[in-house]
Amino acid sequence: MAVGRSGSARTTGASPVPAFAGRERELAVLLSAARSRPSVVLVEGPAGIGKSRLIAVASAELAADGVRVLTGHCHPLREPLAYGPVIEALRDAADRLPRPGGAPGPAGPTGAPGALGASAGWLAELLPELADRLPLPPHPATGPVPARHQVVQAVRTVLEAVSPAVLVIDDVHWADEATRELLLLLGRDLPGDAALLLAYRAEDVPGRGPLLGTAFRRPPDTSGAELTLGPLTEQDVAAMARSVLGPTAATPALTRALYSRSEGLALVAEEDLLTLRDHPGALPGGVPRSLRELFAERADRLPPTAAALVDAAAVLEVPAGEGLLADTVGLEPAPAAEALTSALTAGVLRELGPDRYGFTHALARRAHYDNIPGPERTRLHRRALAALWRLPNPPLVQIAHHTRRLGDTGAWLEHALAAADQAVEVGDQGMAAALLHEILEEPRLPSALHARAALSLARIAWDTTEYTRTIATLRRIVAGPGLPSAARGEIRLDLGLMLLNQAADPSGEAEIERAVDELVDDRPELAARAMSVLAMWETSRFSAAEQRAWIERAQATVADSGDRAARASVTANRITLMASMGIPGTDGELAALPREDPDPEVVRHTARALANAAEVGICLGQDERAARHTEESLALAEHHHAHALIVHCRSYRLLLSWTAGEWSDWEERYAAFRADYLDEPLAVDDLLATVQGITAAARGRSARAVERFGRVLARDPEHKNVNALGAAAGLARVQLARGDAEEAWRTVTDYLPLLPRKEQWVYAWDLVPAAVEIALHRDDPAGAEDLVARHLAGIEGTDAPGARAEALACRGLVLRAQDPVGAAAESDRARLLWSAVGRPYHAALAGEQTARALAGPHDERAAALLTGSVEVHERLGATRDAARCLRLLRDLGQDRTRPRGRAGYGDRLSPREQQVGRLLADGASNKDIAEALFLSPRTVEQHVARVLRKLDCTRDEVRGRAI
Repeated sequence: MAVGRSGSARTTGASPVPAFAGRERELAVLLSAARSRPSVVLVEGPAGIGKSRLIAVASAELAADGVRVLTGHCHPLREPLAYGPVIEALRDAADRLPRPGGAPGPAGPTGAPGALGASAGWLAELLPELADRLPLPPHPATGPVPARHQVVQAVRTVLEAVSPAVLVIDDVHWADEATRELLLLLGRDLPGDAALLLAYRAEDVPGRGPLLGTAFRRPPDTSGAELTLGPLTEQDVAAMARSVLGPTAATPALTRALYSRSEGLALVAEEDLLTLRDHPGALPGGVPRSLRELFAERADRLPPTAAALVDAAAVLEVPAGEGLLADTVGLEPAPAAEALTSALTAGVLRELGPDRYGFTHALARRAHYDNIPGPERTRLHRRALAALWRLPNPPLVQIAHHTRRLGDTGAWLEHALAAADQAVEVGDQGMAAALLHEILEEPRLPSALHARAALSLARIAWDTTEYTRTIATLRRIVAGPGLPSAARGEIRLDLGLMLLNQAADPSGEAEIERAVDELVDDRPELAARAMSVLAMWETSRFSAAEQRAWIERAQATVADSGDRAARASVTANRITLMASMGIPGTDGELAALPREDPDPEVVRHTARALANAAEVGICLGQDERAARHTEESLALAEHHHAHALIVHCRSYRLLLSWTAGEWSDWEERYAAFRADYLDEPLAVDDLLATVQGITAAARGRSARAVERFGRVLARDPEHKNVNALGAAAGLARVQLARGDAEEAWRTVTDYLPLLPRKEQWVYAWDLVPAAVEIALHRDDPAGAEDLVARHLAGIEGTDAPGARAEALACRGLVLRAQDPVGAAAESDRARLLWSAVGRPYHAALAGEQTARALAGPHDERAAALLTGSVEVHERLGATRDAARCLRLLRDLGQDRTRPRGRAGYGDRLSPREQQVGRLLADGASNKDIAEALFLSPRTVEQHVARVLRKLDCTRDEVRGRAI
């Protein structure tokens, strides 16, 4: 007699399990998406609605197609294991991985897998049973668990090797934070022949937000689907009933009763049908709509030993091995095996993995648990606790759970804290954070444990992507009573750093300042770190003199300290502060920093100092040095797994490519970069948005430019940031071009006070040149000259090529009216200096300024400079700047030679029409186009009409199109 999947004997004329009904459309959508790889499929629905059954049916069909289905499960109560559900799923890939020595594993239906990339070796620590199948990693990890970006790459490599594949993770609402982040990053960059299928309950997702966080966006080349399962209909339940009971027994009255009991919940309907199959007539009308009686009835039919084993499984809560179940109820191996077989045959328990047994569904376990009398539950929790302690590696999370169920708050706190420490050790910060949050919510938490838990949570804050809850918890803790001053200070410091770095909240500065006073007596090294952070922050909260005082105090605090990492941190921040003020000699200090050290934290501070110097170098016009520092910092950061520095260095590469004139695909490269790091808050976001705005303005897309500049300036209007100087200058120039000199002046004067306060005259982001030009436009030459003099005094003796070039340009502007020859000389020096820095766009603008100073009829020198500027602008796509220079050439009678006659473009857009079309696509009005291209309104009307006719669309339809 064959045994069906449910564990019961097959009978003639009836199915061992109810038919799959009511989900045909969802199954078709799921399969279509899973077959259109790469794809990300989300299946959402409440408990018992049928998600697991839908996925099981889909998995069977995909497997029949030759697709490898790798399945992992999340559990509400688990032991620390970073990325546990994904690791569980990958174990099923062993037979498809290449054999040691490079030989492939067994060929799947689509052929043998290819060679396994070296990055898969990073999984050896997490998958020791597959270590013989995995290559050596590119370089060893520094901790017990590889860095998160390494794990993502390793998982991707394995999926690619076993493709076609579908990675299925069930009950993702119970996933730890590390796993959710892994799934988020994997979903953004799946192998070409792989799919990700996630099932979850929306009501149980932490924070009730999106499953993978607000940062997740399915990439353009990745297909997918989002399914929400609703209740079954009465017709669906009737089809299920006919498949199990036969058409005669499945009467309309019975199916109505089944539907009424289940309310369309698939699990309840299935369990009722299995009971009726085995015991016809066992379902009288009027039964309460709950599972408790259903499972009590089924358990009542079990032998006493099997019922006891089921009780133990309900109390243990997570899938357990036969030995643990037997130990919990005190059974010897032979009777325990017989009892477990009875429970499996009756369908009360099921095998969930090798030597892992549990209930068919969480609802079933809860229903059975609730049916156990209270005194018996307490006794079983005590026995389970004793049995867990007897295991070779006692599972601390489960032990903590049972002590809490027993009402022993003290023991629960002790074991939960130990479990949190264990989770940190194995790299499972998500589990650690969840435990610590739970502990800190305990109202009777002793003060010593409160401080310990709060400190533990603060110390792992950097490794969490869901930082909002942690920030709220830490704020509540530091505002409450009972913490020792030093502990409060350490927690407050981490809170302040999270606010600044992860939440982009300037209130973090005030928290760090308060932390200094709380730390300075008992934790001087930590206090020095806080001081040095305040010394280098870019907002207007502290003046340059105050920043110098902070760094000097920090240096004095750690001068005699044996904490080398603390000294390295203060040194890195001191060099950053010096570099930001253009003080010469920082390159020599950077060169003296250690690149190798027994303490990796010391080297990470070197990498940070180099990265900071790169960012500052871009702002000061030290482009060659900035590029060198970027690459060296990136190499150190990758070697020491400093993920945040890696992201920042890659952003500096983008900025440097823009300054070097690599504009053609810059927006696409920037979009790809941000798609990779959507959830990464970057201090240089202001600079990246600023260059987007400058580019848009240069191309005549003023609306886009204003939006980009405005986004930067709105970020922190109270404590202005020096990284917003370029945005202020850019917005003011757009306002001036629109004829609103007064508004432009208000924009620049809002930020000019930041320059003397922060001693940032050296920052070459066009604020001073823009202010000088606007002042002259407002007929205020005295104000312009005063600003030029203060700028020159502010950069005297500094190492700031960009600021020197701007100072020369400003001198050229103020001299133009009285001394055109002198003005041209100063502007041309600026052009040459920008060329030496390696910035063609800035050099072209300076060349145009020189030509304007020389402007006169048939001036060959002016014409040559303008022609060179036009060529640069056209190569960069700076349409507006090119048009302005061409107009000046025409005014000089030096228009570039054009061939006789008009070029015939037929239905193709001419170069001018392409310019007009791009502006139309950006939403520009005719007036905007006229201003951008220096054309008359009538000429613009003609161009617009021809563009729309050739593109065969309306003005609304052209918006957003690529032209």
